[in-house]
Amino acid sequence: MIPKLGLGTWRIDDAAVSHVVRDAAAIGYRHFDTAQAYENERGVGEGLRASGIPRDNLFVTTKLVAESKRYADAKNRIDGSLQALGSDHIDLMLIHSPQPWTEFREGGDFDAGNLEAWRALEEAQQAGKIRAIGVSNFERADLDNILRHGSVKPAVNQVLAHVGNTPFDLIDYCREQDVLIEAYSPVAHGAALQHPVLVELAARYGVGVAQLCIRYCLQLGLLPLPKSTNADHMRSNAAVDFEIGEDDMAMLTGLSDAIDYGEASAFPVFGKSRQAAGSNAAA
Repeated sequence: MIPKLGLGTWRIDDAAVSHVVRDAAAIGYRHFDTAQAYENERGVGEGLRASGIPRDNLFVTTKLVAESKRYADAKNRIDGSLQALGSDHIDLMLIHSPQPWTEFREGGDFDAGNLEAWRALEEAQQAGKIRAIGVSNFERADLDNILRHGSVKPAVNQVLAHVGNTPFDLIDYCREQDVLIEAYSPVAHGAALQHPVLVELAARYGVGVAQLCIRYCLQLGLLPLPKSTNADHMRSNAAVDFEIGEDDMAMLTGLSDAIDYGEASAFPVFGKSRQAAGSNAAA
């Protein structure tokens, strides 16, 4: 079982993340998302141990770096994550991207490399080092490669998804394949907070814009991964036990806005995923 809401830790450095994770655990979070590329696995593990919560009551996700497309390299990096986290197992481990970041969405063929990385993940799962395996930022063709040639079906595909930029075609396809979609940056890396339509709608429901955005993902059957270093915001982000009405959900799914991600636009997942996801938005 995977908790329906997770805490993202991207761009929280190793020195600070331990305190953030400890605060989140005290608030009630049990699902924590990190990655080798975030360079904060050690701090996440430290924070989880400091929480005093039994390890089996916590769900930890990490990701194999996007550049790891060889079996031996992936195998070594999996062991490196276990060591950095200070844990005898990882609950969920993903291939971070189907392409190395420098070639993200550039059309290169990394199918063979992804299968090598996937084989390393499968073997680690069989050995009990990882409980579930999946992918991140995979489009349909990338996912089909794993589904056709892998021995284990991905449990998860973690993708950029939020109001105004929701890849509905991919979501529907993953649902057909029984692959859970996790939504990173469900508040559009903060860009949604000033959206006039969302501000007005959130006020009508008596909630914050971030809460509205997180609830939107939950009602679509996605697993949102909001990120915050502020304990009050973390508490608010978890307080989403309200229901967005059917007409309002229809309006939100119909939004297809150009999003200004600010300085985050320099990162491939924001600079290059935006157009692809937007093309799949509901009419």
